[in-house]
Amino acid sequence: MLTVKATLLKHHQKSDGSFNVKIRVTHNRVSRYIDTVHFVSAKQVNKKNEIKDSTVALQVDRTLNEYRKTISDLDSRVDFMTCDQIVDHLKNGNQPIDFIEFGRNHVKELIAKNKRGTSANFRSVINSLIDYFAREKVNINEINANMLRSYEKYMRSERTLTRQSHKKEFTITSPGLSDGGLHNHMRDLRGLFNVARNHFNDEDLGIIRIPHYPFKKYKIIDRPETAKRNLSVPDIIKIRDYQAEPGGRIELSKDLFMLSFYFCGTNAVDFYYLKKNNIRDGRLEYKRAKTKGKRKDQAFISIKILPEAEELLNKYIGKLQVRFSSHTGLSTTLSHGLRKIQKEAKIPDVTFYWARHSFATLARNTCRKSKDDIAMALNHIDEGRKTTDIYIQKDWKIVDEVQSAVVDLVSNYREDNILKMAQ
Repeated sequence: MLTVKATLLKHHQKSDGSFNVKIRVTHNRVSRYIDTVHFVSAKQVNKKNEIKDSTVALQVDRTLNEYRKTISDLDSRVDFMTCDQIVDHLKNGNQPIDFIEFGRNHVKELIAKNKRGTSANFRSVINSLIDYFAREKVNINEINANMLRSYEKYMRSERTLTRQSHKKEFTITSPGLSDGGLHNHMRDLRGLFNVARNHFNDEDLGIIRIPHYPFKKYKIIDRPETAKRNLSVPDIIKIRDYQAEPGGRIELSKDLFMLSFYFCGTNAVDFYYLKKNNIRDGRLEYKRAKTKGKRKDQAFISIKILPEAEELLNKYIGKLQVRFSSHTGLSTTLSHGLRKIQKEAKIPDVTFYWARHSFATLARNTCRKSKDDIAMALNHIDEGRKTTDIYIQKDWKIVDEVQSAVVDLVSNYREDNILKMAQ
Protein backbone atom coordinates (compact mmCIF):
# COMPACT_ATOMS: atom_id res chain seq x y z
CA MET A 1 0.00 0.00 0.00
CA LEU A 2 1.27 3.46 -0.93
CA THR A 3 1.04 6.17 1.74
CA VAL A 4 2.27 9.75 2.11
CA LYS A 5 2.48 11.42 5.48
CA ALA A 6 4.05 14.52 7.02
CA THR A 7 6.67 13.76 9.66
CA LEU A 8 9.54 15.23 11.67
CA LEU A 9 12.87 13.49 12.16
CA LYS A 10 14.22 14.35 15.60
CA HIS A 11 17.79 13.47 14.67
CA HIS A 12 17.57 16.11 11.91
CA GLN A 13 17.00 18.96 14.35
CA LYS A 14 18.94 22.06 13.31
CA SER A 15 21.25 24.09 15.52
CA ASP A 16 18.50 26.70 16.09
CA GLY A 17 16.18 23.99 17.41
CA SER A 18 13.89 23.88 14.36
CA PHE A 19 12.84 20.87 12.29
CA ASN A 20 12.25 20.59 8.57
CA VAL A 21 8.84 19.11 7.83
CA LYS A 22 9.34 16.08 5.60
CA ILE A 23 6.93 13.98 3.57
CA ARG A 24 7.40 10.27 4.16
CA VAL A 25 6.50 8.14 1.15
CA THR A 26 6.03 4.45 1.91
CA HIS A 27 5.57 1.87 -0.83
CA ASN A 28 6.04 -1.90 -0.65
CA ARG A 29 7.54 -1.56 2.83
CA VAL A 30 10.18 0.89 1.58
CA SER A 31 10.19 4.48 2.89
CA ARG A 32 11.76 7.58 1.41
CA TYR A 33 11.63 11.21 2.58
CA ILE A 34 11.02 14.43 0.66
CA ASP A 35 12.10 17.77 2.14
CA THR A 36 9.57 20.59 2.19
CA VAL A 37 9.95 24.36 2.52
CA HIS A 38 8.29 24.27 5.94
CA PHE A 39 10.11 24.48 9.28
CA VAL A 40 8.67 24.26 12.79
CA SER A 41 10.07 24.86 16.26
CA ALA A 42 9.64 22.53 19.25
CA LYS A 43 6.77 24.77 20.47
CA GLN A 44 4.84 24.09 17.28
CA VAL A 45 4.91 20.32 17.80
CA ASN A 46 2.86 18.24 20.27
CA LYS A 47 4.00 15.25 22.30
CA LYS A 48 3.08 12.87 19.46
CA ASN A 49 5.56 14.72 17.23
CA GLU A 50 2.70 16.17 15.21
CA ILE A 51 2.38 19.74 13.96
CA LYS A 52 -0.01 21.68 16.16
CA ASP A 53 0.48 25.06 14.47
CA SER A 54 -2.68 25.33 12.34
CA THR A 55 -1.12 27.68 9.77
CA VAL A 56 1.84 25.38 9.04
CA ALA A 57 -0.40 22.29 9.19
CA LEU A 58 -2.70 23.80 6.54
CA GLN A 59 0.21 24.51 4.21
CA VAL A 60 1.60 20.99 4.67
CA ASP A 61 -1.84 19.52 4.00
CA ARG A 62 -1.91 21.33 0.67
CA THR A 63 1.37 19.70 -0.28
CA LEU A 64 0.07 16.30 0.80
CA ASN A 65 -3.11 16.75 -1.22
CA GLU A 66 -1.09 17.65 -4.31
CA TYR A 67 1.05 14.54 -3.88
CA ARG A 68 -2.00 12.33 -3.34
CA LYS A 69 -3.64 13.69 -6.50
CA THR A 70 -0.46 13.02 -8.47
CA ILE A 71 -0.39 9.47 -7.13
CA SER A 72 -4.08 9.02 -7.94
CA ASP A 73 -3.40 10.09 -11.54
CA LEU A 74 -0.84 7.30 -11.82
CA ASP A 75 -3.65 4.82 -11.08
CA SER A 76 -2.52 1.17 -11.29
CA ARG A 77 0.91 2.14 -12.62
CA VAL A 78 2.11 2.65 -9.05
CA ASP A 79 2.07 -1.14 -8.65
CA PHE A 80 4.93 -1.37 -11.15
CA MET A 81 6.97 1.51 -9.73
CA THR A 82 9.61 1.46 -7.01
CA CYS A 83 9.44 3.84 -4.08
CA ASP A 84 12.35 5.81 -5.57
CA GLN A 85 10.53 6.17 -8.89
CA ILE A 86 7.44 7.46 -7.13
CA VAL A 87 9.46 9.97 -5.09
CA ASP A 88 11.20 11.19 -8.24
CA HIS A 89 7.83 11.60 -9.97
CA LEU A 90 6.39 13.52 -6.99
CA LYS A 91 9.41 15.84 -6.79
CA ASN A 92 9.98 16.45 -10.48
CA GLY A 93 6.92 15.29 -12.41
CA ASN A 94 5.47 18.78 -12.80
CA GLN A 95 8.71 20.73 -12.73
CA PRO A 96 9.95 22.44 -15.92
CA ILE A 97 13.00 20.77 -17.45
CA ASP A 98 16.04 23.00 -17.86
CA PHE A 99 17.71 21.64 -21.00
CA ILE A 100 20.99 23.43 -20.22
CA GLU A 101 21.19 22.02 -16.71
CA PHE A 102 20.36 18.53 -17.95
CA GLY A 103 22.93 18.81 -20.73
CA ARG A 104 25.70 19.90 -18.38
CA ASN A 105 24.95 17.05 -15.97
CA HIS A 106 24.98 14.57 -18.85
CA VAL A 107 28.33 15.92 -20.07
CA LYS A 108 29.76 15.32 -16.58
CA GLU A 109 28.54 11.72 -16.74
CA LEU A 110 30.14 11.24 -20.16
CA ILE A 111 33.46 12.67 -18.95
CA ALA A 112 33.37 10.30 -15.96
CA LYS A 113 32.93 7.44 -18.45
CA ASN A 114 35.87 8.80 -20.47
CA LYS A 115 33.64 9.51 -23.49
CA ARG A 116 35.49 12.66 -24.41
CA GLY A 117 34.42 13.02 -28.03
CA THR A 118 30.69 12.83 -27.35
CA SER A 119 31.00 15.05 -24.27
CA ALA A 120 32.82 17.70 -26.32
CA ASN A 121 30.14 17.63 -29.04
CA PHE A 122 27.34 18.02 -26.49
CA ARG A 123 29.23 20.79 -24.66
CA SER A 124 29.49 22.67 -27.96
CA VAL A 125 25.70 22.34 -28.41
CA ILE A 126 25.05 23.61 -24.88
CA ASN A 127 27.35 26.62 -25.32
CA SER A 128 25.76 27.59 -28.63
CA LEU A 129 22.25 27.35 -27.15
CA ILE A 130 23.32 29.68 -24.35
CA ASP A 131 24.68 32.06 -27.01
CA TYR A 132 21.46 31.84 -29.03
CA PHE A 133 19.05 32.39 -26.12
CA ALA A 134 21.46 34.77 -24.32
CA ARG A 135 20.72 33.09 -20.98
CA GLU A 136 21.82 30.14 -18.88
CA LYS A 137 18.38 28.49 -18.51
CA VAL A 138 16.37 27.07 -21.40
CA ASN A 139 13.09 25.22 -20.86
CA ILE A 140 13.08 22.11 -23.03
CA ASN A 141 9.69 23.16 -24.41
CA GLU A 142 11.48 26.07 -26.07
CA ILE A 143 13.32 23.59 -28.28
CA ASN A 144 10.67 23.33 -30.99
CA ALA A 145 10.55 23.21 -34.79
CA ASN A 146 10.25 27.00 -35.25
CA MET A 147 13.13 27.60 -32.86
CA LEU A 148 15.29 25.06 -34.74
CA ARG A 149 14.70 26.85 -38.04
CA SER A 150 15.69 30.17 -36.48
CA TYR A 151 18.64 28.54 -34.74
CA GLU A 152 19.84 27.12 -38.07
CA LYS A 153 19.99 30.63 -39.55
CA TYR A 154 21.86 31.79 -36.45
CA MET A 155 24.44 29.01 -36.76
CA ARG A 156 25.00 29.83 -40.43
CA SER A 157 25.85 33.45 -39.61
CA GLU A 158 29.13 34.88 -38.32
CA ARG A 159 28.96 35.15 -34.52
CA THR A 160 30.96 36.99 -31.87
CA LEU A 161 31.21 34.70 -28.84
CA THR A 162 32.52 35.09 -25.31
CA ARG A 163 34.31 32.13 -23.77
CA GLN A 164 36.16 31.31 -20.55
CA SER A 165 39.57 29.63 -20.31
CA HIS A 166 41.37 29.15 -16.98
CA LYS A 167 39.18 31.88 -15.41
CA LYS A 168 40.15 34.30 -18.19
CA GLU A 169 37.39 35.63 -20.43
CA PHE A 170 38.09 36.06 -24.15
CA THR A 171 36.12 36.88 -27.30
CA ILE A 172 36.26 35.02 -30.60
CA THR A 173 34.60 35.52 -33.97
CA SER A 174 33.12 32.28 -35.22
CA PRO A 175 32.30 31.98 -38.93
CA GLY A 176 28.96 30.60 -40.04
CA LEU A 177 28.73 26.83 -40.28
CA SER A 178 28.97 25.10 -43.64
CA ASP A 179 26.42 22.48 -44.69
CA GLY A 180 28.65 19.77 -43.25
CA GLY A 181 29.24 21.60 -39.99
CA LEU A 182 25.55 22.43 -39.63
CA HIS A 183 24.57 18.81 -40.24
CA ASN A 184 26.94 17.61 -37.52
CA HIS A 185 25.87 20.28 -35.03
CA MET A 186 22.14 19.71 -35.46
CA ARG A 187 22.72 15.95 -35.33
CA ASP A 188 24.42 16.43 -31.95
CA LEU A 189 21.56 18.65 -30.73
CA ARG A 190 19.09 15.96 -31.75
CA GLY A 191 21.24 13.38 -29.97
CA LEU A 192 21.20 15.35 -26.72
CA PHE A 193 17.44 15.91 -27.03
CA ASN A 194 16.96 12.15 -27.46
CA VAL A 195 19.03 11.49 -24.35
CA ALA A 196 16.76 13.86 -22.41
CA ARG A 197 13.62 12.09 -23.69
CA ASN A 198 15.04 8.71 -22.69
CA HIS A 199 15.88 10.08 -19.25
CA PHE A 200 12.59 11.82 -18.45
CA ASN A 201 10.08 9.66 -20.34
CA ASP A 202 9.03 6.17 -19.29
CA GLU A 203 6.75 4.74 -21.98
CA ASP A 204 6.24 1.51 -20.03
CA LEU A 205 4.72 3.43 -17.13
CA GLY A 206 3.06 6.05 -19.31
CA ILE A 207 5.11 8.87 -17.74
CA ILE A 208 5.86 11.33 -20.54
CA ARG A 209 7.46 14.56 -19.34
CA ILE A 210 8.70 15.50 -22.81
CA PRO A 211 5.76 14.80 -25.15
CA HIS A 212 6.95 16.84 -28.14
CA TYR A 213 9.59 15.89 -30.70
CA PRO A 214 10.61 18.88 -32.87
CA PHE A 215 12.76 16.78 -35.21
CA LYS A 216 9.61 15.33 -36.81
CA LYS A 217 8.81 18.70 -38.39
CA TYR A 218 12.33 20.06 -38.60
CA LYS A 219 14.54 18.02 -40.90
CA ILE A 220 18.28 18.16 -40.45
CA ILE A 221 20.11 19.12 -43.63
CA ASP A 222 21.63 16.13 -45.42
CA ARG A 223 25.32 15.55 -44.97
CA PRO A 224 27.06 16.89 -48.10
CA GLU A 225 29.34 14.62 -50.06
CA THR A 226 32.77 14.92 -48.52
CA ALA A 227 35.09 16.93 -50.71
CA LYS A 228 38.66 15.77 -51.15
CA ARG A 229 40.64 17.38 -48.36
CA ASN A 230 44.23 16.65 -49.25
CA LEU A 231 47.17 18.95 -49.83
CA SER A 232 50.00 18.61 -52.29
CA VAL A 233 53.53 18.10 -51.00
CA PRO A 234 54.49 21.71 -51.85
CA ASP A 235 51.54 23.02 -49.81
CA ILE A 236 52.50 20.82 -46.86
CA ILE A 237 56.02 22.24 -47.08
CA LYS A 238 54.56 25.76 -47.05
CA ILE A 239 52.93 24.96 -43.72
CA ARG A 240 56.05 23.30 -42.34
CA ASP A 241 58.27 26.26 -43.28
CA TYR A 242 55.84 29.02 -42.35
CA GLN A 243 57.56 31.61 -40.14
CA ALA A 244 55.38 32.18 -37.11
CA GLU A 245 55.87 34.14 -33.93
CA PRO A 246 57.35 31.81 -31.30
CA GLY A 247 54.88 30.71 -28.64
CA GLY A 248 51.79 31.98 -30.45
CA ARG A 249 48.76 30.12 -31.73
CA ILE A 250 50.02 30.30 -35.34
CA GLU A 251 53.18 28.41 -34.42
CA LEU A 252 51.13 25.93 -32.40
CA SER A 253 48.81 25.36 -35.37
CA LYS A 254 51.56 24.67 -37.87
CA ASP A 255 53.53 22.48 -35.42
CA LEU A 256 50.56 20.29 -34.50
CA PHE A 257 49.48 20.06 -38.14
CA MET A 258 52.90 18.70 -39.03
CA LEU A 259 52.90 16.39 -36.00
CA SER A 260 49.57 14.99 -37.18
CA PHE A 261 51.03 14.43 -40.64
CA TYR A 262 54.18 12.80 -39.23
CA PHE A 263 52.12 10.52 -36.97
CA CYS A 264 49.79 9.13 -39.66
CA GLY A 265 47.00 11.69 -39.14
CA THR A 266 46.74 11.68 -35.35
CA ASN A 267 43.76 13.78 -34.20
CA ALA A 268 44.05 16.97 -32.15
CA VAL A 269 42.09 15.43 -29.26
CA ASP A 270 44.69 12.65 -28.99
CA PHE A 271 47.57 15.15 -28.87
CA TYR A 272 45.69 17.00 -26.14
CA TYR A 273 45.58 13.96 -23.85
CA LEU A 274 49.04 12.57 -24.61
CA LYS A 275 51.56 12.37 -21.76
CA LYS A 276 55.22 11.47 -21.63
CA ASN A 277 54.38 7.92 -20.59
CA ASN A 278 52.80 7.49 -24.04
CA ILE A 279 56.38 7.41 -25.36
CA ARG A 280 57.84 3.91 -25.11
CA ASP A 281 61.03 2.64 -26.74
CA GLY A 282 61.08 5.32 -29.42
CA ARG A 283 57.40 4.91 -30.27
CA LEU A 284 54.26 6.92 -29.58
CA GLU A 285 51.57 4.59 -28.23
CA TYR A 286 47.99 5.63 -27.42
CA LYS A 287 44.34 4.68 -27.78
CA ARG A 288 42.44 6.78 -30.29
CA ALA A 289 39.86 8.83 -28.36
CA LYS A 290 37.28 8.81 -31.15
CA THR A 291 36.86 5.03 -31.29
CA LYS A 292 38.47 3.42 -28.25
CA GLY A 293 35.10 2.97 -26.53
CA LYS A 294 33.69 1.18 -29.58
CA ARG A 295 36.42 -1.39 -30.23
CA LYS A 296 37.66 -4.44 -28.38
CA ASP A 297 41.28 -3.43 -28.99
CA GLN A 298 40.41 0.04 -27.58
CA ALA A 299 41.79 1.54 -30.81
CA PHE A 300 45.39 1.11 -29.65
CA ILE A 301 48.16 2.11 -32.06
CA SER A 302 51.94 2.24 -31.93
CA ILE A 303 53.76 4.70 -34.24
CA LYS A 304 57.48 5.19 -34.66
CA ILE A 305 58.87 8.59 -33.59
CA LEU A 306 60.74 9.78 -36.68
CA PRO A 307 63.54 12.38 -36.44
CA GLU A 308 61.28 14.96 -38.13
CA ALA A 309 58.74 14.62 -35.33
CA GLU A 310 60.83 14.10 -32.20
CA GLU A 311 61.62 17.73 -31.36
CA LEU A 312 58.05 18.89 -32.00
CA LEU A 313 56.60 16.06 -29.93
CA ASN A 314 58.82 16.87 -26.95
CA LYS A 315 57.83 20.53 -27.33
CA TYR A 316 54.12 19.87 -26.76
CA ILE A 317 53.53 16.48 -25.16
CA GLY A 318 51.94 16.79 -21.73
CA LYS A 319 51.69 20.58 -22.01
CA LEU A 320 48.52 21.17 -24.01
CA GLN A 321 46.22 20.49 -21.05
CA VAL A 322 48.03 23.23 -19.14
CA ARG A 323 47.55 25.69 -21.97
CA PHE A 324 43.91 24.80 -22.79
CA SER A 325 41.05 23.91 -20.43
CA SER A 326 39.58 21.48 -22.97
CA HIS A 327 40.46 19.89 -26.29
CA THR A 328 37.62 21.94 -27.80
CA GLY A 329 39.57 25.09 -26.97
CA LEU A 330 42.64 23.58 -28.63
CA SER A 331 40.64 22.72 -31.76
CA THR A 332 39.25 26.26 -31.95
CA THR A 333 42.75 27.70 -31.73
CA LEU A 334 44.04 25.33 -34.43
CA SER A 335 41.17 26.33 -36.70
CA HIS A 336 41.93 30.05 -36.35
CA GLY A 337 45.68 29.53 -36.69
CA LEU A 338 45.44 27.44 -39.84
CA ARG A 339 43.11 29.98 -41.47
CA LYS A 340 45.81 32.58 -40.92
CA ILE A 341 48.49 30.34 -42.43
CA GLN A 342 46.21 29.45 -45.36
CA LYS A 343 45.69 33.11 -46.20
CA GLU A 344 49.31 34.23 -45.90
CA ALA A 345 50.92 31.12 -47.41
CA LYS A 346 48.40 31.19 -50.27
CA ILE A 347 47.19 27.63 -49.75
CA PRO A 348 43.78 26.95 -51.42
CA ASP A 349 42.11 25.56 -48.28
CA VAL A 350 43.11 23.74 -45.11
CA THR A 351 41.83 22.56 -41.73
CA PHE A 352 43.61 20.45 -39.13
CA TYR A 353 41.90 17.29 -40.40
CA TRP A 354 43.53 17.80 -43.79
CA ALA A 355 46.78 16.44 -42.34
CA ARG A 356 45.07 13.06 -41.97
CA HIS A 357 43.51 13.18 -45.44
CA SER A 358 46.77 14.30 -47.02
CA PHE A 359 48.72 11.53 -45.34
CA ALA A 360 46.28 8.89 -46.58
CA THR A 361 46.09 10.27 -50.13
CA LEU A 362 49.87 10.49 -50.55
CA ALA A 363 50.30 7.00 -49.08
CA ARG A 364 47.92 5.54 -51.67
CA ASN A 365 48.30 7.64 -54.80
CA THR A 366 52.00 8.50 -54.68
CA CYS A 367 53.61 5.83 -52.49
CA ARG A 368 51.28 3.12 -53.83
CA LYS A 369 50.68 1.53 -50.43
CA SER A 370 47.75 -0.85 -50.10
CA LYS A 371 44.46 0.37 -48.67
CA ASP A 372 44.67 -2.26 -45.92
CA ASP A 373 48.08 -0.99 -44.80
CA ILE A 374 46.88 2.63 -44.93
CA ALA A 375 43.81 1.71 -42.88
CA MET A 376 46.10 0.20 -40.24
CA ALA A 377 48.21 3.38 -40.19
CA LEU A 378 45.06 5.47 -39.78
CA ASN A 379 43.96 3.17 -36.94
CA HIS A 380 40.81 2.14 -38.77
CA ILE A 381 39.16 -1.26 -38.48
CA ASP A 382 37.61 -3.19 -41.35
CA GLU A 383 34.11 -4.19 -40.23
CA GLY A 384 34.04 -6.94 -42.82
CA ARG A 385 37.24 -8.54 -41.57
CA LYS A 386 36.78 -8.51 -37.80
CA THR A 387 36.85 -12.30 -37.61
CA THR A 388 40.03 -12.52 -39.67
CA ASP A 389 41.71 -9.87 -37.51
CA ILE A 390 41.25 -12.13 -34.45
CA TYR A 391 43.77 -14.56 -35.92
CA ILE A 392 46.39 -12.03 -37.03
CA GLN A 393 48.93 -10.52 -34.66
CA LYS A 394 49.42 -6.84 -35.45
CA ASP A 395 52.79 -5.98 -36.94
CA TRP A 396 53.50 -2.30 -36.33
CA LYS A 397 56.34 -2.43 -38.89
CA ILE A 398 53.62 -2.20 -41.53
CA VAL A 399 52.60 1.17 -40.08
CA ASP A 400 56.28 2.18 -39.96
CA GLU A 401 56.67 1.45 -43.67
CA VAL A 402 53.63 3.52 -44.64
CA GLN A 403 54.67 6.35 -42.31
CA SER A 404 58.29 6.48 -43.52
CA ALA A 405 57.30 6.43 -47.19
CA VAL A 406 54.93 9.41 -46.79
CA VAL A 407 57.13 11.49 -44.49
CA ASP A 408 60.13 10.94 -46.78
CA LEU A 409 58.14 12.56 -49.60
CA VAL A 410 58.13 15.83 -47.69
CA SER A 411 61.58 15.56 -46.12
CA ASN A 412 63.31 14.69 -49.42
CA TYR A 413 61.02 16.58 -51.75
CA ARG A 414 62.04 17.13 -55.32
CA GLU A 415 59.37 17.62 -57.96
CA ASP A 416 60.97 15.22 -60.44
CA ASN A 417 61.01 12.47 -57.80
CA ILE A 418 57.31 12.92 -57.10
CA LEU A 419 56.52 12.69 -60.78
CA LYS A 420 58.51 9.48 -61.13
CA MET A 421 56.73 7.86 -58.16
CA ALA A 422 53.31 8.79 -59.53
CA GLN A 423 54.01 7.20 -62.94
